[in-house]
Formats: sequence, C-alpha cells, structure tokens
Amino acid sequence: MNTTRAVATATPGRAASHTSRAKALHDKLREFPSSLFQFDQRMKDGWYTDRYFVRTARTIAHDGRDPTVCMQVFAKRRGVVAGVYEAIRMLETQLATHPVTGRRYAFSEVTIETLMDGDEVEPFETTMFVTGPYLAFAHLETDYLGVLARRSLVASNVRRVIEAANGKPVIFMGARHDDWRVQTPDGYAARVGGAGSVSSDAGGAWWGASGVGTMPHAMIAAFGGDAVEATLAFARYCMASEPDVGVVSLVDYRNDVVTDALAIARAMRAQIGLRSLSAVRVDTSESMVDRTLLREAAQLPRELVTGVNPILIRRLRSALDAEGFSDVGIVVSGGFTPARIRRFEEAGVPVTGYGIGSSLLGHNDGDADGLINDFDFTADIVMVDGRRESKAGRELRPNGRLIRVDPEQLGGSDA
Repeated sequence: MNTTRAVATATPGRAASHTSRAKALHDKLREFPSSLFQFDQRMKDGWYTDRYFVRTARTIAHDGRDPTVCMQVFAKRRGVVAGVYEAIRMLETQLATHPVTGRRYAFSEVTIETLMDGDEVEPFETTMFVTGPYLAFAHLETDYLGVLARRSLVASNVRRVIEAANGKPVIFMGARHDDWRVQTPDGYAARVGGAGSVSSDAGGAWWGASGVGTMPHAMIAAFGGDAVEATLAFARYCMASEPDVGVVSLVDYRNDVVTDALAIARAMRAQIGLRSLSAVRVDTSESMVDRTLLREAAQLPRELVTGVNPILIRRLRSALDAEGFSDVGIVVSGGFTPARIRRFEEAGVPVTGYGIGSSLLGHNDGDADGLINDFDFTADIVMVDGRRESKAGRELRPNGRLIRVDPEQLGGSDA
C-alpha cells in the first residue's frame, strides 16, 4: 500500500490486538481454500460482471495504460461483515489476462487489506482496500461486491436475532425461501451471524455441519393426520438410523396444540422411554386461533390470540409441566423477527428455541421488524499510481482495523 496513506497510531495494546487478528484471519483463510467456493472459470473473463467494467478495462488497455489503483470498499449501513474470505479467494484465483498483451496477472501483484468475517462495521467505514494493476481485477468488482452484500445481509440479520433471543438456540430456516444455489453461502453467513444450526446439509457445508430439523406437516399428513403415530415413527427411525438426533414433534397440525402435545408426550414416554421427547414445535398460522384459546378469542383482541402467541405458549408450558413433562422444550416458528422475539423475551414467554426463515434474507419490514432488507457495498478508486484520485465525496478513508493479507500464509489456493 502506498506510503501516503494515514497510519493509525501504534500502541502496545493495539499492536498485540492487530497481531492476533492477523493470525486469526490467516488461520481462517486456510480453512477456506478457493476450491470450497467452486468459482465458475468464466468469472476470469468478466462473464458475471457489469459490462461497463469489462469495457473500461479494454478501453484503458487500448489506450496503452496499465495503472496501479487502490480500490476502497465500504457499505453505507451498520452491520456484520461476511464474505471476506470468499472475496479474497476470488481475487487470488480469478484475476484477468491483459486485454492486449495476453499477460496473466499474478496475485503477488495485488495487495489486500481487510476486515474479517464477523466484524461489526459502521456506515462508510472502509471494509477492504484492494491495490494493484486495475486491469487485473476491474472485472471482479460486481462479483466481490455481490458476495459481500448478500453474505453481510444474512449475517447482520442473524446477529440481530441472536441478540434478541438472549442466548437461546436459533435455527436458520431460510433455505426454502430462495434459490437453492445460495443455500451454502447463506448458511455460512448465518453461522457468521451467530446461528447455531441450519436446516439443510448444504447450509452447513462450509463449516462442517449437517442440517437439523424437526418434522414437517407433510410427515404428519403422510400418517393420516395422526401426529402421535408420525412422532413415534420418527423416533423409531432416529433410534435406528440417526441416534444423535433429538426428537422434536410438530404439534399444531390439527390446530389443537395442548391436546396433541400431551398425547405425543404420553405416547413417547410409554413406548420409547423417559426423556425421549426433546421438544415440541409450535408453528400455528398467524391467521388461526388455536382451539386451546377459543374462550379467550371471544374476550380478547384477535391479535393477542392468533398464531404463535404468548398466551398459547404459556398454556402449553403449564399443561406439559402439570403432567411431568417439564423436560420437554418448546420451539416456536412462523413469522418471528427480532422485534417479535424481543417481546417474547421481555415478557418471559417460556420458549426454548426459535426457528426463523425468510425475514433473515431481507424479506422483512426493516426497522419495524428490527431487521434490514439490504446491505449494499460500494467500491471506489481512491488512489492511482501513488496519488490520491477519487470521485468527490469518496476520498480515501484509512482504517486502522484492516489486516494485510500475506499470500505466504494462505496455504495455497486449494490447500
């Protein structure tokens, strides 16, 4: 990086912290080789980039120029950064060939200074500097900005959910709400944000986890609508084939949560054994009033008794406890957001875990839900051939938190 850049004041404590962060960054990068990301080789030719970046590179080359630039990457909102390791591996392996001479640019010609996945950032705080021959990476701007945007959106929303849940388990159930091709990176981003579990094996692929889950309504339907028989069959399957899987039964199929939860708990205790039922999950439709609350429905505002609500969960908890099932947890799902979770937590609703899906992908009402529905990143040239050069308002913004990537410590792109 050019020596004209401002440097943060060095102190012993900051130096030690920076050294430990640098070690952590390179340790993580060795866990994420480029082969993990399965980059499409057409990326090198600009097939995935906005066309004007390709034409810009060709114009510069046609004019006989090959400038060294510093690209500054930032976002305009507060959140959690994710996608950094993927962006670095992209820059390492997908650099271009000079449009005129045919020379392949080398990663050794590029310098990267960056934050880490999981770092919190402020609006306009520099997330990454990329310095090197502009023709080497001009075609990747669309791609690495897109990676950072999508991953950081998911990670930031999950972090907000985790904070609202006060340490209770959160299952990331976003797979069914978007294209299957983003399951793996979305699952990783959810992990960066703090989610302990994902719903599909693909979602856990980058961090070595398998998908978790209870049972869908389809399983109960396949057993003729008998949630007890479906749960017993599920338990027998788990014991035979996946003994580490805890049995969590879905109890809202007939819209009679308390009756069915008790019937399932009794049957599991009688036929499978004590503590064989880990939890029950309530996923009552937001337009429905459970049969347990029909009396309250005539006396209370409808919004207090529809869907998964505190009154229903307290009633279910009391019923389970009264029959000696205090060890059976209650997982809730269906339209949960940080704002709604926070209301449950502040009211002390006896929930043991939350399942959350589409709202974490940006399908939400923003601040009203306590979530965000976009996390766009921008990249600007801020230096050209060692001198400051930028669009007005996008001047160089040094950041003492950035860590310089050492190519010698990456362990090889496909280690």
